[in-house]
Formats: sequence, C-alpha cells, structure tokens
Amino acid sequence: MYNVLEFKSGQELIQEYTPLVRRIAHHLMARLPSHVVLDDLLQAGMMGLLEAAKRYDAGKGASFETYAGIRIRGAIIDEVRRGDWTPRSVHRNARRVSEAIAEIEKRTGRDASDREVAAELGIGMTEYQALLQDSLDSRLFSYDQLTEATDDAPTEQFSSAEPDPRQLIEHDGFKQALAQAIGSLPERERLVLSLYYDEELNLKEIGQVLGVSESRVSQIHSQAALRLRGRLREWR
Repeated sequence: MYNVLEFKSGQELIQEYTPLVRRIAHHLMARLPSHVVLDDLLQAGMMGLLEAAKRYDAGKGASFETYAGIRIRGAIIDEVRRGDWTPRSVHRNARRVSEAIAEIEKRTGRDASDREVAAELGIGMTEYQALLQDSLDSRLFSYDQLTEATDDAPTEQFSSAEPDPRQLIEHDGFKQALAQAIGSLPERERLVLSLYYDEELNLKEIGQVLGVSESRVSQIHSQAALRLRGRLREWR
C-alpha cells in the first residue's frame, strides 16, 4: 500500500496542515505567560509537522492528522521547556499547594476546598488564587503528555527501539491511575479538564459555559492539576 504522503512535498504538507499547527499552538498559548511569543510556538509546531511527515507509518493504524497532532504538540512543549522561564519560587509554591491538598484529603477523606487549602498554607484567599494562577502560567499541564498514547496513536511510532515490557506495564498502570484520579476530581474541576482537553475549548469559552470569569477557570484548572499531582505522587 502506497503512502500518499510520499507524493507530497514539504511545502504542500505545510500548506495543508498549517491550520492544525495554528490550532494546537493557540490552544497551548492560552495557558502560557504573555511574554511567550506565538510565532516561536508556530515555528516549533511546523518542525514537528515536518518530523511527523518523515516518520509517519500508515501501517501502524493511526491517521496522519492524529499522529502529526501529537508530534506538533510535543515539539511545541519541548520548545517551551527549553525556554526555562519559570522561577523556582513558582515551582516551590506549586509543590506546597499540592502537598497541602493531599494532606487535607488524607486527614478528612474528602476533596479539599479552596478555603481549606488556603488555611492550611496560612494565607488568604486572594494570595492563594494568585498562587494558582502562577502555577497555571508556569508550565504546560502534563495531562497532554500523559494521554498522548492513545489507541489510534500507537506509542511505537515514537521510537525505532522495542519498548521495555516493564516500562509498558508501568505506563499502563499510570494511565489507569490517572484515569481514576481524574474521575474522582470534584465535578467542576473534572468538567473544566474535559472541556479544555477533550472538547478543546479555550479558557474564555469554558468561562462562558460555566458562567464564571476566565481567571476563575484558570484557577479551577490549576487546582485540578495540583490536586492530581498530589494524588499521583507515588508515580513520580
């Protein structure tokens, strides 16, 4: 069976899939600091697209658009990470919030509320909400990376080497634990993640659905990420 991509030039691929690159770049841009330049993300995404065209194997079962989307997203995330623009204090505060949430939930046996976490940290609600915003702005939530391996996007397309069976078992175990952790989130946090990652709505659109401000959606998203981080500590 012939691969139709073999008959397309790099320029033709760029023209056909530029909308996909732009859509992914804008989606990721919505949760990055304002000083991150969109053009840098687009350039990285284009490189991911060309890399996908070189490596794509139609025999693996994934559509090219699905596979290219994963490659584009990965290339953009790598570019952001290379920027190393996150202050250490932000990472430290994110860890404090995550640990506070985990401690409250261990102690009470239920979801920790915003006010409980703020009280556990010894800060006011305004400062706590600022910490949540900083945490969201500081990094791409790893949910994207953790769910890249889907049934129609086989992980073997990412490596020419045979996967380690132990690593596959650990990966499957983590995916199951992640799914369970997401399923146990408070309803509003679970809904925000679903609208953002599954439905690919931006923060403003989610705010319109929920009837809250865009900044409040950011805080809910960030708290969901930190709550998951606390619940999945054993896998890190």
